Amino acid sequence: MLKSRLFVMLQIVALLVASTMGTAQAAVIGNAEHFAQQDRSQQLAQIDAVLARDAVQQQMVAMGVSHADAMERIGALSNAELQQLAQSLDTLPAGGSALGVLGALFLVLLVLEILGVTNVFSGI
Repeated sequence: MLKSRLFVMLQIVALLVASTMGTAQAAVIGNAEHFAQQDRSQQLAQIDAVLARDAVQQQMVAMGVSHADAMERIGALSNAELQQLAQSLDTLPAGGSALGVLGALFLVLLVLEILGVTNVFSGI
């Protein structure tokens, strides 16, 4: 009798524990979505490498923008804007000045300011 009550209690506990488990949610993603995510991460890494240069860092500090803030704002860009920024970095001449990079960064910050995403230039 005691064993059957213990067995029933064990079943009740197991049922309660099993009923509180969440269900798994899964979806199939297409190749385009998968490769878009990979492209985005590669573009972010490329832009981060350019922004990590000393000359670019000095210019960003002179403009009042930290590296972390710039990367946060760049991370908020859409895929199309990020691709445009990465392509503009690709067109710069090898060993050229960071002025082009800073110009592209300025344009990105200006667009984000106009859209109301940031308030970088409100203090100027």
